Amino acid sequence: MPATARTLPQLSGHLMLTDSGVETDVIFGAGRDLPAFALFPLLDDDEGRAILRRYYGEHVAVAVDRGMGYVFETPTWRSNPDWGRSLGYSQEQLDDLDRAGVAFLEDVRASSGLEVACISGLVGPRGDGYVVDDVMTPEQARAYHGHQVAVLADAGCDLISACTLTYADEGQGIALAARDVDVPVVLSFTVETDGRLPDGSRLQDAIAGIDAATDGYVAYYGINCAHPDHMAPALADGGEWVERIGAIRANASRMSHAELDQAEELDAGNPAELAVDYVRLRESLPSATVFGG
Repeated sequence: MPATARTLPQLSGHLMLTDSGVETDVIFGAGRDLPAFALFPLLDDDEGRAILRRYYGEHVAVAVDRGMGYVFETPTWRSNPDWGRSLGYSQEQLDDLDRAGVAFLEDVRASSGLEVACISGLVGPRGDGYVVDDVMTPEQARAYHGHQVAVLADAGCDLISACTLTYADEGQGIALAARDVDVPVVLSFTVETDGRLPDGSRLQDAIAGIDAATDGYVAYYGINCAHPDHMAPALADGGEWVERIGAIRANASRMSHAELDQAEELDAGNPAELAVDYVRLRESLPSATVFGG
């Protein structure tokens, strides 16, 4: 990992809260439609920014109350060329909104009362996030995501995060793009109900392959958008590789990705059970310090 990653508080054992499905919260909580599940357009109007400020404010209040730090994720998961173009945005507009996302969170952080916080420039998969679409090689992914990674890094984020990755090569390409501009990077994969990545591969193989190809550049890995029961098979055999997992953002719902894609109502799951599941996950993941949902 880069020397700058060693300054990240979560790598020194500081417990950090992070986001909990902001898109779902905006749709079902604030009642705001998000075409293509894209959050970045909210940065472009007063109502949208107010919705985001409320969301982050509620999460920060929990972190401050518990004496935790916070990892802010920019609302840029969908602001890559393919998704942006589908929504009518030019590359210049996307770049401006990526920069605006970092600046917005810098302002939120400054007034948060948090003693420890960092801003993560969030990158999403080129495709759906639950389904493996057109697969890229690592070099193709490096070229595709490299521009957004560079823009977010130049805007001043503390690290780059890629969430809901479905196969290893795209994650490897993002890691290489982050290394190109010397910014720490975190890669977070989603898993199916059997604990495997959506392309059928094992999480531990994805992590081992990326570490080998990037000389261990990734600061840490995460798992997101899956229920703890779906994560359990991936972690069942244990091993040293699980020490590379530093972040968990679980779904409260036990639905599969296919079921969630078709759901028209929010399945909030069981919060009490989810809390117990998080305790168990923390016991089996000794390096995990970042928790969201």
